[in-house]
Amino acid sequence: MDTPQRYPLFWPAGWPRATYRQPARFGTVSQKPGQSHASHSSLSIEQATKRLEQELDRLGAKDQLLSTNQELNLRGIPRADRGEPSDPGAAVFFRLKGRDVALACDKWHRLADNIAALAKHIEAMRGMDRWGVGTVEQLFTGFVQLPAPEQWWNVLGVKRGADADTIKAAHRRLALEAHPDKHGGSTNAMARINSARDRGLEELGLG
Repeated sequence: MDTPQRYPLFWPAGWPRATYRQPARFGTVSQKPGQSHASHSSLSIEQATKRLEQELDRLGAKDQLLSTNQELNLRGIPRADRGEPSDPGAAVFFRLKGRDVALACDKWHRLADNIAALAKHIEAMRGMDRWGVGTVEQLFTGFVQLPAPEQWWNVLGVKRGADADTIKAAHRRLALEAHPDKHGGSTNAMARINSARDRGLEELGLG
């Protein structure tokens, strides 16, 4: 199984991506003396990351790892001086009572808001635990990290980033054995390498 990394974004296997994104208001509210209305400021990446870390600590999560498409600063958290990444999704991986858990969010336009949404989700699930109906561990059962899907480059026996000619050559070589008309071949085996070829070419923008 591929190992999650902090950068670039490692999206959990089987977790759906948002079809469109919305603006969010995971900001900070303040009201100075003499002001008639409170002011709202957008949440920073650093503030959102701190919220998430605090909620994970309260949960008792171990081996915490936040993954995004934002480069990291020297402290190992997403940088705030690079603007918004083209993909503002955020995923967090951790261990809870011996289980590997993954959560992800890309519903919102801003990376900071998606990180804050993860914190809010964990906070809400901790709150449900207080009512005594179930445990936190039971609540998180549905978010156990799934094995990563089979990668096309592993199927074809090439390196990720291989060019189109290499991908096609590997496919032709494997097709000699996988074709249903060949001894030991099958429809499923052929479909597997066809899919790997198609995904590889698609990643090159040739699909």
